Amino acid sequence: MVRYIMTIFWAVLISGVLSYVLSSMGDAEFVLKDTLILAGILSVAIFILGDGLLKDNKATE
Repeated sequence: MVRYIMTIFWAVLISGVLSYVLSSMGDAEFVLKDTLILAGILSVAIFILGDGLLKDNKATE
């Protein structure tokens, strides 16, 4: 359970920094909603990779 909470925490943190830097470089407005959407996509991708694909590869080796 803690693994999922920390994954979401770090996904939000990294997405926030990435969105802030890119919006500053592009002279655009920082939008929190877009940052949270990016964090959600990143979290789901990490959950799928960590629990599904990578765990299956270790079992077959």
